Amino acid sequence: MDWFWWVFIFFMAGGFAKVVDAARTALRTRHERKMERLETARQERQELAAAHKPPEPVCGCTHHLAKHDKRGKCHERVEVAVVWDEDHRPVQYEAGQCTCQQYIGPQPLSQIYAEDLTDLA
Repeated sequence: MDWFWWVFIFFMAGGFAKVVDAARTALRTRHERKMERLETARQERQELAAAHKPPEPVCGCTHHLAKHDKRGKCHERVEVAVVWDEDHRPVQYEAGQCTCQQYIGPQPLSQIYAEDLTDLA
């Protein structure tokens, strides 16, 4: 029964609270580290998925190559400012034609020509 008094004195002196606080801190740290590992794994999956996608053929006007004709003219509709306030900020917009004339971006593989490396003759 002598051990009972030591446990009682330890409990009354606040020692049990320190043990619980240490355990709570350890669990919180473990949780934070696990969340960091999960976030890192999620970012790695996103980066790998982005690395395996081919480049998007996007023009300088931010429209896709499919919106341009063979001559490079863009056929996408955009908002064009028609009325401005005294600080030269647009107030009113109307639908208009995109004025882009040239495609700037990665060339699709079907349009790239590579000469033969060996002479067959």
